[in-house]
Amino acid sequence: MTDTQQTKIQVRNLSKVFGDDTRKALKLRDEGLNRAQILEKTGQTLGLSNINFDVREGELLVIMGLSGSGKSTLIRCLNRLIDPSEGDIIIEGENIPQLNEKALLQCRRRHFSMVFQNFALFPHRTVQLNAEYGLEIRGIDKAKRAETAKNALKQVGLEGWEDAYPSQLSGGMQQRVGLARALANDASVLLMDEAFSALDPLIRRDMQQELIELQHRMKKTTIFITHDLDEALNIGDRIILLRDGEIVQIGTPEEILTRPADDYVARFTEGVDRSRVVTARRAMRPVRSTARSEDGPRTALRKMVEHSLDSIYVVDSERKLLGIVEAEKADEAAKAGKDSIMELIDKDFPSVGPDEPLSTLYSMFSAKSYPIAVIDEDSRLLGVVVKGAVLEQLAEAGDA
Repeated sequence: MTDTQQTKIQVRNLSKVFGDDTRKALKLRDEGLNRAQILEKTGQTLGLSNINFDVREGELLVIMGLSGSGKSTLIRCLNRLIDPSEGDIIIEGENIPQLNEKALLQCRRRHFSMVFQNFALFPHRTVQLNAEYGLEIRGIDKAKRAETAKNALKQVGLEGWEDAYPSQLSGGMQQRVGLARALANDASVLLMDEAFSALDPLIRRDMQQELIELQHRMKKTTIFITHDLDEALNIGDRIILLRDGEIVQIGTPEEILTRPADDYVARFTEGVDRSRVVTARRAMRPVRSTARSEDGPRTALRKMVEHSLDSIYVVDSERKLLGIVEAEKADEAAKAGKDSIMELIDKDFPSVGPDEPLSTLYSMFSAKSYPIAVIDEDSRLLGVVVKGAVLEQLAEAGDA
C-alpha cells in the first residue's frame, strides 16, 4: 500500500446521535461536552462524533475499538443501514447520506457487500445456492450467477463443496461461504463486521491468513471491524482506533505500536509482541554500494574495499536483485584475469519484503552473515538489514 493509491471513500464530519433531539446533543458536543455529559443532560447517546478519514482503493482498513466505541455504528453508517445525523460519505462522487431510496439501493448494489459475524447462511440452501443468493435477488441470469458463485467459492477454497449444506460445514467453512457470497456480488467495497469473532482461535487465525492472501490476489477494498487488537495488527494495512465514538488514532500497525497518539493508545497496546508487527522496513539500512551485472571482478572488489564490505549485492539496470558476490571470490577471479562477475554470483541469499515481521528475520542470518536483502514486489533492491539492526529493534520492542 502506498500514499499514491486513489481514494475510494471519503468520510467527513460524520456524527450519529441516538435519540429524538439530535440538534441539542450536537450543540452540546460543539460546546465541549463529552458523550457521558451529553447522555446525562439530554438522554441522547452520541454514537459517533466528527469522524474524518479516507479509505484507499484496494486497502484493508481495520476499524477497531472496545465494546461501545462506535465501530459497528460506523460501518453501518457507511452503507446507510444506519442514517448518520450529520456529515458526508462520498464514494466515487456520490454522497451517500443525500441519496434517495432508489439511488441508495443502486449504490449499495454497486459498492457494498457485507460479511457478518453470524454467517447469515440459509440452512435449506446448498453452499452453491447460498453463494448465488445476492445475484439471485438482483435478477442475474441463472447460468451467469451459477458460474460467478462457483468462481467465488473457488477463490475461498470451497471448490467441490457446492452441493453441501451449511450444517455439514465447520464454522470456518461456513464463514467462507459468506465471504464467497460477498465476493460473488462483485461490489467494489467489502464490509466485514466482526466476521471472525464467532470462530475458535485456531480457525480464526486461519481465516485471517486466508483473508490476507485473498486481499493480496484480489486487491479488494475492504473495511474490517474488530475488537481484537491482535487481529487488527495481523490483517490491517491501516487501523482506525475508536474510543467513545471518536477517532483516537489512524495509522499502520507499526505506527500504532511504535508511535501511540496518547496514553490511551499506549495502554491499549500494552503486552503486544511488537516484534511480530515491527517490520523489515524499520530495521532496513540504505545499501552502501551495489555492483552492476556488467561489472568485472576488479570493479566489484574496488567497491567493496571502498565501502568496507566483504560481499556486495549485484543488480541489473532496473535495480532488480540478481545475487551476491563475496570479496574473496572477486579477488580470485580478478587474479585469474576474468572480466565478468556473473559466474561468481551466489543466488542463495536471504531476502524479504519490506513488511516482513521483525520476529522472523533473526533466524535468517546464515553462517556467511550476508545482510538480508529487502526487495519490493518487482525484486528491486530497497535496502539491507544487518544482524545488529535486528538485535537493536528487538531490544527496543522488548523495552516498549
